[in-house]
Parts: sequence; C-alpha cells; structure tokens
Amino acid sequence: MRVGTVKEIKNHEYRVGLTPESAFELIAHGHEVWVEAGAGLGIGAKDAAYEAVGAKIIATAAEVFAGCDMIVKVKEPLAPERAMLREGQILYTYLHLAPDAAQTADLVKSGVTAIAYETVTGPGNSLPLLKPMSQVAGRMSVQAGATALEKANGGRGVLLGGVPGVMPGKVAVIGGGVVGFNAAQMAAGLGADVTILDRNPDVLERLGNHFEARAKTRFASTANLAESVAEADLVIGAVLIPGAAAPKLVTRDMLGTMKQGAVLVDVAIDQGGCFETSRATTHAEPIFTVDGIVHYCVANMPGAVARTSTYALNNVTLPHALAIADLGWKAALARNPHLAEGLNVHAGEVTYEAVARELGYAYRPTADLIG
Repeated sequence: MRVGTVKEIKNHEYRVGLTPESAFELIAHGHEVWVEAGAGLGIGAKDAAYEAVGAKIIATAAEVFAGCDMIVKVKEPLAPERAMLREGQILYTYLHLAPDAAQTADLVKSGVTAIAYETVTGPGNSLPLLKPMSQVAGRMSVQAGATALEKANGGRGVLLGGVPGVMPGKVAVIGGGVVGFNAAQMAAGLGADVTILDRNPDVLERLGNHFEARAKTRFASTANLAESVAEADLVIGAVLIPGAAAPKLVTRDMLGTMKQGAVLVDVAIDQGGCFETSRATTHAEPIFTVDGIVHYCVANMPGAVARTSTYALNNVTLPHALAIADLGWKAALARNPHLAEGLNVHAGEVTYEAVARELGYAYRPTADLIG
C-alpha cells in the first residue's frame, strides 16, 4: 500500500502524522511512504531524515492526496484537504465529527473510508489513541490556565500555588478521566487548592485514593458543580462522551456567579466544548472574555508541544496503521473489534452511531460492512 502524510495546515499545528521512525516501520513491512516536503519540520524532522529511511519526498499535499491509498494525519482535514479526498481512499486521523456538520458532510460526499483515532477503543472501553493527547492536554490546561490568570491577560492576578502567607488559587476540574487526572496532578503539584468533580463513584474513589490530601473529590451534582465553579479561580472542563458532542455543563448564567477575571479552560472544545459560552480558538489568539470571565478554548492544545505530542501519538497509532496497510481496512477491522470502533464514515455512509444521531444521518453499523 502507498501511505502518505502531509503538513498540517490548522493554525499553529506542528505535529505530523508519521515520524521518520514510523515511516521506516511501514517501509519495512513492504509499503511505500510519501511525505509532503517540510511535513516534519515542526518536530525537527527534516526531509532528509525521511529520505534516509526510504520515504519519498513529494512537493505538494495535492500530489500526496492524489497518489496515496491511505492518508495518515493528526488533525481533522480542513476544507481544502477534504476537497482532495476521493472514493476508496483511507483517511486515518483525529476527526471529532459530532460537532462538525460541515466536515461530516464533506467526508460523506467524498466516499472516503474515515477511521478516527478518538473512537478506537481498547480493553475496558478505554480510548488508547486519545489517551496520550489527553495526557498532554490535561497537563497543558493548567499551565494555560495559570498564564490566563495573569492580570496582563485579563485574569484575576492569582498565582495558583500562592506564597507563604497568601492562600493558593482554587482549581475546579470537571471530569475525572485522563484529562482531569493529569490536570489535577499538575495543579496539585503547583500547590493549588484542587477539587475534582465526577459522577462516577468508582472514579471518585480511585482519585481519592491516589491524591489523598493533595486534592479533594466531589460528586458532580448540579448544585455541587455550580458551587465549585462559583468558588474557583480556574475551571478546567475535562468531560468526554466518546464520539458525541460534549454536554454544556457550565451555563452562561453560571458565569455571573464567578469571580471577575476567573478562567475557564475547555479541553472538550474538540467535541464542541462543555461550557455554553465556549467557541474554538487558536494558538494565535487563544483567549477571549465573556462577562468578565476569561475563556481558553484552543482546539489543538498538544500542537504547542509538537515533538512530545507527535512521538506519543505515533506510539499508539502506528500499530493500527501497520495493520490497515498490511491487511486492508476491511480485514484489519474484522480482525480487531477495537479498531473497528474507529470507523466513522465509509463510502457515503456514517458508521458511528453517536455521530449519526448527533447530525441526523442514517446509521450503518460497521459490522454490516466487515461481516
């Protein structure tokens, strides 16, 4: 199979779908790898590094899309990229389709076979291809929030860790999954007053046992959520419903109860955001203010630490890329039910139930296709 990767064109996105090491693995399996010129520069991987392992450097993204059987990316394809997709081609990347009607419509129209990193599952309903980026985003959310809290950025002027004689900042983390756990670790490490909210008693018990006195846990009832948000200097939204749009847990009315200059960091923005007032931002213009509350809603947070993120991502995406290339998408999905959960669109049909439900498409089960 001919596998291609291109330079990401999303604002300040420096990650790349294939590292030179991943390209080498595919080539060792007998496949051909095409890389758009300059695709790896954001992680310090020059074209020569790809050529050294046997990859072919291609001048333009258009040529890569036109010539490859499978495209491996990081972020969802933007409109110019979607226009280059074709029927029968495999797209393997993050998609986050539920809140993105335009992208879904274009993928359906293209006839592409689209496999989404974020819905590939693992044992125990885990999301192993989402996990490393969730770890990065969770950790970054605290440093982003701490910066947004600085007075020059519109924040309250609060140092999360405090200093001797001055109370630390209060951090509320909504959601105790991978993002929430990593955010709480970072915030607690800085010395902040941390509260983690979740509705799953088992998650709360696990977090309580891990953090002990370094962070508090609280059941995420409506009343508890509202009270925690009102008291916080920094609120981190870390909720996830796999494949579906995130619930709006912090409403516009709740902003009126918050301290002026408090900060909301919405890590769920890829899935539409979990704050009613959220809208996607970029690394170029990461924050905006609503009713005196600073919002940080960057949709590709891990792109800021591109080298770390790319290698962490390739560690988990490469085994499936090899399986798809070696066996073809249908046989690879039939052999691995966890990978089969990643199929979101195929040949003009939506094959992920949550996406079909959110956007009003007829749902075609993947099992019908690989039967």
